[in-house]
Amino acid sequence: MSNLKYIILTLMISVAIGAEAKRVQAPHMYMFGFSASFKDSVVYITEIQDVQGAWYDTKTHYLLGRDSYSAQLKDHFKDKMQIKDRVCMVFFAKNKKKAEKLYLKLRKKYIGTKKHPSTYEIRYLSQQDFRFEVVDMSE
Repeated sequence: MSNLKYIILTLMISVAIGAEAKRVQAPHMYMFGFSASFKDSVVYITEIQDVQGAWYDTKTHYLLGRDSYSAQLKDHFKDKMQIKDRVCMVFFAKNKKKAEKLYLKLRKKYIGTKKHPSTYEIRYLSQQDFRFEVVDMSE
């Protein structure tokens, strides 16, 4: 009976240790940015970019430093384009096909249909206009 307790305790500890999240760098992380404002009907979407060396959490599969990436986009609008008060978001995927699927889904929401045309004007930012810089999350 006492051996059974030790076996169960060992299994519980090994499961707890194995479930611990790790921060790792992805060789490729595909991301794009989206920016909108409550003051106008113009939305901006960046191209899908291959950001090499971005960090993610292995347990949640979530991009680390998302706030820093969206701040990069927000700073670009504020400093380089002289456009303030933008809400900026970053979408990401570990493979290009999933990133393209997210991109098309978002774009479709703002294009509208023939029956219900959109009231938004979509503007695209190329990689020459804006490029994400890798955020170091090693600490």
